[in-house]
Amino acid sequence: MRDNSSATTLIRPVVLSRERSGLWWGLLGVAAFSFTVPFTKVAVAGLSPLFIGSGRAVVAAVLAAFALTLTRQRFPSGVQWARLAVVAGGVVIGFPLLSSFALTTTPASHGAVVIALLPAATAMAAVLRARERPPVAFWLITGVGALAAIAFASMQSGGSGQLHSADLLLLGAVVAAAIGYAEGGLLARELGAWQTVSWALVLASPLMVVLTVLSATQQPPAATPVQWAAFAYLGVVSMFLGFFAWYRGLAVGPMSKVSQIQLIQPVLSICWAGLLLGEALTWMTILGGLAVILCAGAAVRVRLRPAPSSSGPALPGRNP
Repeated sequence: MRDNSSATTLIRPVVLSRERSGLWWGLLGVAAFSFTVPFTKVAVAGLSPLFIGSGRAVVAAVLAAFALTLTRQRFPSGVQWARLAVVAGGVVIGFPLLSSFALTTTPASHGAVVIALLPAATAMAAVLRARERPPVAFWLITGVGALAAIAFASMQSGGSGQLHSADLLLLGAVVAAAIGYAEGGLLARELGAWQTVSWALVLASPLMVVLTVLSATQQPPAATPVQWAAFAYLGVVSMFLGFFAWYRGLAVGPMSKVSQIQLIQPVLSICWAGLLLGEALTWMTILGGLAVILCAGAAVRVRLRPAPSSSGPALPGRNP
């Protein structure tokens, strides 16, 4: 009995340390993603949304192909290819294209607020896909964060309480990303974090190349150096390097808990929009930002119950 008690005493710090590692990796990924919305807003001023959404995936796919080739990664199995298609559909195709079109007609700060629904959506996807079991307190805190995001979206739309076409596109982007995040987090436990996003990019590259050529033909790119720099960030960091850390964090998990760090992302994005784009930062926005940060902090401190099945496959011993 003493041996069992000693083992439990030793295992618990290891589990807590692992969870902290997942949270820190997730925070690093969120920091990288926080520039996505404002830089997309910069890029759409000179480039078509179709070119941005598809072209940034092509840039990332080229980097991914080089990385996979240089490190001689083994090809995924048949089932893994199907799961990679889900990841590609969500984070390589769905989110970039839908968010790019939405940001042609809505401010970056508004887009960031609507995308604040992503943590709750990712947590739900993790529960359904990874069979995690967050307690009621977790869902209550997550729901408060989601309601705060919806309230801000309504206020920034003039308080009408109506959803516009851009909001529908952003909500579609949220659903696509949540599914891609959950499936990618599970795959990262088998393939590795950077390998998962790299294979997803390569898989989606034929379609994205066609869309990029089509958009460039219909509307030839005519951007300033600043707009091209924003596009480069979207391709290299938002579409590629940021996922190294993000999928690593989700793989370490628990995914439903790590996903709540995304609540900080709209706060950072709104701050960048104010600093870089000159968009107004009201006291309501600042207070709301503090509220969602508190929600994120409370959510990641909730202790999760273990999944009903045995622990999932071990995370490959490869750093992203």
